[in-house]
Amino acid sequence: MENVHILTQRISARGEFLPFSAEHYRNNEPAAIHSLLEKLQTTLNIEELLTIYAEHAKQLINFSGLQFQSSLGVAQIANSDNSKPPYSFNLDINNEHLGQLIYFCQYPLSGNIEQKLVGLHCALVYPLRNALMYSRVLKLATKDTLTGLNNRSQFDAILTQKLERFRRHHRPFSLMLLDLDNFKQVNDSYGHKIGDDVLQEFANVLCSSIRGTDSVFRFGGDEFAVLIDDPEFTTNKVIAQRVMQLVAQSSLMKQYEVTTSIGFTLANSKDCENEIFARADKGLYKAKASGRNCAKAY
Repeated sequence: MENVHILTQRISARGEFLPFSAEHYRNNEPAAIHSLLEKLQTTLNIEELLTIYAEHAKQLINFSGLQFQSSLGVAQIANSDNSKPPYSFNLDINNEHLGQLIYFCQYPLSGNIEQKLVGLHCALVYPLRNALMYSRVLKLATKDTLTGLNNRSQFDAILTQKLERFRRHHRPFSLMLLDLDNFKQVNDSYGHKIGDDVLQEFANVLCSSIRGTDSVFRFGGDEFAVLIDDPEFTTNKVIAQRVMQLVAQSSLMKQYEVTTSIGFTLANSKDCENEIFARADKGLYKAKASGRNCAKAY
């Protein structure tokens, strides 16, 4: 208990454990909220918003962790300790639900503290809504809407970064290109809804076949790519075999007789973006010319 009292003071009238800065905060509340609003306007990054807000809110209450859950996922402050009991608040604007803000606190929140927090949330919700809108637009700009994979523009940016990193830090990598055999016939015979189902299934196959350090992309149609953080042909062969095996095991792929052809190549330090892509594409052409449903290196 001694350690607790280093950080807090007990207000006997209400039984609350508050930071020593709480009394100063009460005396300067309007100016403090105005300062918070100004700081929250400086970023559209959700984690940075939470950090700014947390620094302010800690003048009022003690919490070990702060987390925000929304349709985009979970964001939290750095070193958030979520082992303490959670206290959740819904954040809404004009009937629009933004998400839940969760405080992790050792001590229960009194009605008075909850009321103070709700007041602070009024300062947070508009910058937070702007950040959520920005994140959604950014996601649409870099993600394929059907599969959720990274799109071609994201591929171009990451490939350029990897080539530059290879030249500077000698970190080689591989490029794999893939497309679906018999996909056009599926679209023509069964319609685009079935075609979309096949594409989504293949995207799941690719995500299940790679490691956490690798990245998957969809260019459009039935064209996909994988950037592999490994300079060995053996690793490419293992991933390619895994992809083809999972495609063969998929009841959906089997039903519509869809397989995949794969081409891959290793990067070298003198490559430009077009050169490494052209080699992987030649590997894919070799796979097609070899009867499809196989992987070829170039």
